[in-house]
Amino acid sequence: MKREELAELLNVSRNTLSNWEKEKPELVRLINQGLAFDELIEKTKVSLAELEAIKENASNGKFKLK
Repeated sequence: MKREELAELLNVSRNTLSNWEKEKPELVRLINQGLAFDELIEKTKVSLAELEAIKENASNGKFKLK
């Protein structure tokens, strides 16, 4: 994510974000870590849905081998 996008997401100016990067690097690290966790959670949800579909198809005898 670009800095401009991150600033917009956080509803702060690009200048404020730059100041945080200089003066509060731990805050910026935590924000980035939180965003990474959110992305991982979304990917996990997609994987879980795919696994549930495979399970359902297998239990219905519709399992497809590739």
